[in-house]
Amino acid sequence: MKALFTNIQARGRATNDIATRRRNVDDSAIKNAELVTACNAKHATNEDAVKFEIDEMTIDQIVAANRERNELMLNAQHYDPITGEGSCGPRVKRSVDIDDSLKGDYWIPEPMAAELDAAPCTTRTQWELLRIRHDFEFWCAAFIMILDKVSGRLVNLVLNGPQRRVLRVLEEQRLAGKPLRLIMLKARQWGGSTLVQLYMAWIQLVLKSNWNSLICGHLHQTSAAIKAMYERALRNYPEHLTPNGKRPKLAPFEGSRCVRQLSGSESLVISGSARSQDSVRGYDIKMAHLTEVAFWPSTTLHSPDEVIRSIGGTIPLEPLTMLVLESTANGVGNYFHDEWLRSKAGESDKEAVFVPWYEIEIYRMPVASVEQLVSEMDDYEKWLWQDCNCTLEMINWYHHKRREYPNQSMMAAEFPTTDIEAFTSTATCMFTTPMIDRMRYATTNPAVRGDIVARGMKSLDGINFVRSDNGPLELWRWPEQKTVRNRYIVAVDVGGTTPGADWSVIAVIDRHAGQESLDNVRPEVVAQWRGHIHHDHLAWKAAQIARYYNNALLVIESNSIESQGDVGQLIFKQIMAAYKNVYMRKSGNGNLKPGFQTNRESKISAIYNLIAYVRDGSYIERDNKAVDEMACYELKPGGKGFGARKGKHDDILMTRAIALMIIEEMRIQSGHSRAKNPEYFVVHPTLFHLD
Repeated sequence: MKALFTNIQARGRATNDIATRRRNVDDSAIKNAELVTACNAKHATNEDAVKFEIDEMTIDQIVAANRERNELMLNAQHYDPITGEGSCGPRVKRSVDIDDSLKGDYWIPEPMAAELDAAPCTTRTQWELLRIRHDFEFWCAAFIMILDKVSGRLVNLVLNGPQRRVLRVLEEQRLAGKPLRLIMLKARQWGGSTLVQLYMAWIQLVLKSNWNSLICGHLHQTSAAIKAMYERALRNYPEHLTPNGKRPKLAPFEGSRCVRQLSGSESLVISGSARSQDSVRGYDIKMAHLTEVAFWPSTTLHSPDEVIRSIGGTIPLEPLTMLVLESTANGVGNYFHDEWLRSKAGESDKEAVFVPWYEIEIYRMPVASVEQLVSEMDDYEKWLWQDCNCTLEMINWYHHKRREYPNQSMMAAEFPTTDIEAFTSTATCMFTTPMIDRMRYATTNPAVRGDIVARGMKSLDGINFVRSDNGPLELWRWPEQKTVRNRYIVAVDVGGTTPGADWSVIAVIDRHAGQESLDNVRPEVVAQWRGHIHHDHLAWKAAQIARYYNNALLVIESNSIESQGDVGQLIFKQIMAAYKNVYMRKSGNGNLKPGFQTNRESKISAIYNLIAYVRDGSYIERDNKAVDEMACYELKPGGKGFGARKGKHDDILMTRAIALMIIEEMRIQSGHSRAKNPEYFVVHPTLFHLD
């Protein structure tokens, strides 16, 4: 046992816990996104250049700084899970002298120290039984065997740096008496699933009885692999730690292939998959480990959010209940991505944990020539040095590994530096991740919510804004009285009339953003109405908002209204009789018709124009939901058009596409076009009916 402890202690000292020296990479994610854009964009100018400290350093200075970083990683925190030194949670130092094999100083959890003061341990077994109830890291290092991925041998589990960072979150919740709730975004090969499953096993084996757990993956094979790891740990579990003195095992339960009972306990371990949810129903579940959630399928009968909501509904809000969602990323716009964003924003019950690639100890490579590596480093790798405090050994590994991938996006998907990179969109997304990240930086909550009211639903008299916390109209900026004609553009995307249908959206964009000249001015979203409403009422609501914003140019997407035949024509006639500043398009026969018609040609023009605006940061987006829609807007299979991913919406996005298309046409006519790359849009010929 002493030899084992010595081996564990040596391995513990070598464990790199670089979280303590991390700068706040989340805060620099936007800078990273802009950097990637600058590195990859062929049209980047000298103004896009980023300055790095490493460019001003000599090789000797770089070598010295790198040596300091490596020493900091090795010495910042001495970790020994057997003595407890460097382990997580509040601890106190105690001198122990029970027998020859248990002497010395130990750093034990404070709750354990309190129990030890009340009833001192006189034997090694008493000490171990007491300590495993309070010290998960000791329990793992002393008594849990796992299969080492490198050597293929069974070894004691000494938690690595990323595993300990996740453990700290769980332990903080446990010690506070809170339910354990976590969403974990994984990179490759650091044992996140192992940590979660063994923490659940610890609760079942040591802390609770009759405490059922669920393992659910996107496939049965995924759940089975995690359960096999649990069974392997049980086969090597010491008998003296169990109440009945027998080694525990997972035994068949009532003939079910998906349910096992932990022998010597009333606890069940249930395994299932997102593809066959019925296999996990009907059990009193206290803990659930939901793995690779980003890959869970969405069918006509079940969606991931419905399955997880059903599972979560069975788990009570009690201490030691546990719900963990973990996955590698699988693009944006799916349930896992949505829940991750909610958790990061503090709107979910789960705490978000992400581990970047450089915290994983196996991703290091010795540097043969510092001078050569530095000379070959691109701006992204210099950013890793400067903002992420990566060592040269980390950057050298990244430098060589990246050669295996045709582009940065594919590398980032497999080995993300930030959570934003991890959610790099698929190749079919019309908007790249750096574009989306940069747009999201300017989004913010509206200054006020409410609605526009008039003397009647179909009236432009007595228009006023009424505040309401749940109102459908969000205002980021109040209308400003300026002499510039058509400063505001009101774009309308027509949706359905019932809940569950597509949304109707009215967007107000300030094309001058408070400036008298159009030169170098970025249009800005200043207001937005979103809801379900009859189409005639929608048109009047849009006209009322346009009137409120200084008689704005009103651009209504005409397809849905025109499809109603005579009724649709009547809607336009009524609006135009009361409101004159309505966008008119030239039809095929040369006649003027009201509204923006979305056909194949105009949609392609509008979308590629929007892509150019987003790519160049040429307009200011305030609504985070608009950016979410961009993240889910994709090229359809076979190149047959584009649209929102299944189950998502593009109503807000289309108002931006329409409004910015009109703004671009107006700029071209006035000689103020922002276009530097004409291939990104095709001008759709229009005329304007102005006051």
